[in-house]
Amino acid sequence: MMSDLFFSFLQIGLLSIGGGYAAIPLIQGETVLRHGWLTMQEFTDLVTIAEMTPGPIAINSATFVGLRVAGLPGMLTATLGCILPSLILVSLLAWIYGRYRSMAALKSVLDSLRPAVVALIASAGLDILHTVAFGGEAASPAHGQGADICLFAAAFFILRRLKWNPILVMSLCGAAGLALTLLAGGS
Repeated sequence: MMSDLFFSFLQIGLLSIGGGYAAIPLIQGETVLRHGWLTMQEFTDLVTIAEMTPGPIAINSATFVGLRVAGLPGMLTATLGCILPSLILVSLLAWIYGRYRSMAALKSVLDSLRPAVVALIASAGLDILHTVAFGGEAASPAHGQGADICLFAAAFFILRRLKWNPILVMSLCGAAGLALTLLAGGS
């Protein structure tokens, strides 16, 4: 169990080039599909909470999953597995970049990674949107899919057009979701 946690999050930490959003499909693959540590509903909740809490998504996910699967030792093991590749790679890359930063080939390699990262982020976002909007096991049972779609559309509009603070929008969506759940439960 501990070795599965360590190596799963070591792989996530090693292969999530491009930041936290690029790690989402990897985390989903390991925690939901491969090991079954989380359901899709729990994974969707995990991503939401990991976005709202300080720190990288992958590390927050490793900490949560490790704690859930094997308690405090699991939390430490999964988190160490997740950060170890970064510690090693960042040290190595800093040395390489410092030594070879004027080479055009290095700039070309970094520029070519961007489309792949965008595709990974889009794929993860579409999976989560599909689960919330069209049912699946992560559909919100208390107030239905229509309310979720309306909240998503309203949040998207407010963020893109009105340029509100994302933390305020997330808080308002959470409060609206809670209110809808309470209203649905009270009727």
